[in-house]
Amino acid sequence: MARTLWQPVNKPWLLVAVGVLAMYVPTVVGLLRTVWSSDEQGHGPIVLAIAIWLMWRVRAQVNDVAVSAPAPLFAWPLILVSVLAYAIGGAMDVLMLEVGSVIPLLAGLVLLVRGPRQLRAMWFPLLFMVFLVPLPGVVVDALTQPMKLGVSIVAEHLLYWLGYPISRSGVILQIGPYQLLVADACAGLHTLFTLEALGLLYLNLVRHSSTLRNVTLAILIVPISFTANVIRVIILTLITYHFGDAAGQGFLHGFAGMVLFMAALLLIISMDSLIRVSLVRESSSQPR
Repeated sequence: MARTLWQPVNKPWLLVAVGVLAMYVPTVVGLLRTVWSSDEQGHGPIVLAIAIWLMWRVRAQVNDVAVSAPAPLFAWPLILVSVLAYAIGGAMDVLMLEVGSVIPLLAGLVLLVRGPRQLRAMWFPLLFMVFLVPLPGVVVDALTQPMKLGVSIVAEHLLYWLGYPISRSGVILQIGPYQLLVADACAGLHTLFTLEALGLLYLNLVRHSSTLRNVTLAILIVPISFTANVIRVIILTLITYHFGDAAGQGFLHGFAGMVLFMAALLLIISMDSLIRVSLVRESSSQPR
């Protein structure tokens, strides 16, 4: 019979939870006041909420797994390195270290309190938390500029093909009397990370048995993200052209962000269906 979280064998988890909350609640509050309040990393609270839900979702699986012996030999190095990274990140304001330290810390605590079998049961929630880690600005700037340029070029060509009076200079689109800058929030690395997280979450929820199907769909998340960004930029451009700059930069700008994720989700589901059909046809065409 599966144990509940509140039986005596699970009491060490209460101490673990209190310790982790004491360390990272101030970090989360700081993130909410700073980087998570920006358009570029506004996905942070959503990713955090999903990660917590994923951990709660696998709790029964963790409790059902046969208890394995704790592995302090592997656990303590992870815990010590994590605490050191947290301290250095907090002292030097390096968010990548401070936030990223939570992943190996949780892994080490699971190994110490429960064992490796329970850690294997929690692998996906821990992997998903990678999307919480803020990337260094140098890396973001280096990778974001080519993405913005590519999205701008495709959006310009599509709108020109549709007959709109549009031109482009770098990542600045000129449509009619309006100029629009394709910003990081519209076509940046953070958006790609967010959509990759959405794709992996979808894969985890549907749980396909085909490894080929899972790997193919995970790889396709990158072009899907690019396509969704193009759709978002086109929608913002059309809103600005037809309703004015205030509409484009106001409420409808946030609505276009919702369109981005709806478009990405629909594209993911569509590509998944196409892959399924292709695999079925391939298997049916093979001689028996």
